[in-house]
Amino acid sequence: MTKNNKMTPKKGDLRVWWIPQIPMKKSFKVRVNTLEEAAKILETLALYDLFQEKNKIKPDFSNTGGLQIWDPGCPDENGKCWVDWYNDKFSDFDEYLSSLEEKERS
Repeated sequence: MTKNNKMTPKKGDLRVWWIPQIPMKKSFKVRVNTLEEAAKILETLALYDLFQEKNKIKPDFSNTGGLQIWDPGCPDENGKCWVDWYNDKFSDFDEYLSSLEEKERS
């Protein structure tokens, strides 16, 4: 495990999650530094699963994955603060981070 995955997360940190075989509930998670890095990792994981199917390593699969962001303002019942990142409400990642800062100030 890299040092990046062991560090305590702070506001705005990102991580990719990946479940290689549904209905498996436990996901593989890796911290990323940018949206571009997240996109590359998700694409690589998907292509790797396709490679395994094509080469009969896996007979079939149903995978899923996504990107999460650390938001200390909304812990769940387990005290965790990773939430799924999306941009339906925000025009870009910086706007989303700004909204978190505004939430902390209020």
